[in-house]
Amino acid sequence: METQPEPDQSPSLLTFSFAIIGLVWYIVLWSIGLLGCRTGRRRYRMRPRSPLATAPPDSIPGVSILRPLKGLDANLYENLESTFTQEYPNFEIIMSVADEQDQALPVARELISKYPSINARIIIGEEVVGVNPKVNNLIRSYREATHDILWVIDSGVSVAPGTLARSVDLLESSTRTKPPKRRVALVHHVPFVSAPEGFLGSRIEEAFLNTNHAKMYLAINTVSIESCVVGKSNLYRRSDLERVNGSLKPRAHTESDDDQDCTRGLAAFGKFLAEDNMIASALWHELDLRHDLSCDVAHNAIGKMSLSDYVWRRVRWIRVRKHMVIAATILEPFTENLIASSIAAASLWYLFDIPVWLFLVVHHTAWLWVDLDVYESLAGHPLPADRRWWFISAWCLRELLALPIWFLAMLGNEVIWRGKKYEVLRAGEVRGTLSDGNHKGLFTRWRQRDHHYQPLLSNHSDT
Repeated sequence: METQPEPDQSPSLLTFSFAIIGLVWYIVLWSIGLLGCRTGRRRYRMRPRSPLATAPPDSIPGVSILRPLKGLDANLYENLESTFTQEYPNFEIIMSVADEQDQALPVARELISKYPSINARIIIGEEVVGVNPKVNNLIRSYREATHDILWVIDSGVSVAPGTLARSVDLLESSTRTKPPKRRVALVHHVPFVSAPEGFLGSRIEEAFLNTNHAKMYLAINTVSIESCVVGKSNLYRRSDLERVNGSLKPRAHTESDDDQDCTRGLAAFGKFLAEDNMIASALWHELDLRHDLSCDVAHNAIGKMSLSDYVWRRVRWIRVRKHMVIAATILEPFTENLIASSIAAASLWYLFDIPVWLFLVVHHTAWLWVDLDVYESLAGHPLPADRRWWFISAWCLRELLALPIWFLAMLGNEVIWRGKKYEVLRAGEVRGTLSDGNHKGLFTRWRQRDHHYQPLLSNHSDT
């Protein structure tokens, strides 16, 4: 009797394999999200007072707080004042501006007058060491700082009074362990955003940074297998930074690193747009040191940000990131809520015949709940009832915009930052372009509330 050939099972096997891979990927994403949520609950719902807050000034390391200023940021007075009121006995404040006509100067001078007991001063005039205007503004403060520990904090950020003491305690803690652990070279603070003016772009930015971004940021830094730092508020040692050059190539921990032709220290990072991330990566890879998160947040009040501003802000950082970590950037869409849930829904329907609509309802409810729990941990309180629907609406809009923004970002290499246009090059370096800072066609003119730095020829200090 003639036997019939068996039907080809390869399509079913391939579909089954894809379904399994999709389900595994979904479980991995949930594991990361829940890790971020758990970290938020454990680290940020209780902020103990550091013993350094009441220690004698000569018994603790001094800190130089560097504040680069440009223009009138939202809540600028309150932001700067939060560093004057730090519960730490040994610090100085250096505020720097590039232009002697800068509108931030009267605010800085008023605070210096209000707190005469605080060692604070202003430096006027930038030194151009690269294309990054923030680095150019900071370079003189960096060199003139009295102390080795530097706290670089953006002018748009305010912090709790105990932030500095807790951060220094964390920075110094690894040197006191026996046996010594891999030393902490940088302490950073997770951004937490508020949008008091209620513009649509501001609300979307708030919903993104306080939920999905914070959740992933906390999880990645908990696992701590790679550098992941946002530079709104960072503490590190100048002596460490003077040993790195931004190459990310490991260096021996000796004084024999005598490459005299290589620029080191803060000036070496003037060629990067994301100097904060590159500084953190250099400390991690070149010196084999690690980072740690404080239990404090960097509170950032967002001013007037339109929907167009929000879109181009996200485009800017994706374009920078794709030249620094291309694999992670390509993978990014698959970590987003809508694509990940769609893949999981198809996998569960194929494998277990679970209705797609039922799964998606459960998924999105649970995903939103976790995100709101992260918000509550960082804020120290639940989402206020009078803002709940606005916040959830902005959260939904952010989810819908994520994929289109990613595609837009992947199609180009030019970014606009602080009113100037740059082309992003290899490894996150940038160069200025001659074209003006406009996004034409798809969105309106760039109106981002970021600082707009202009070069200044005069170079003197205000004491």
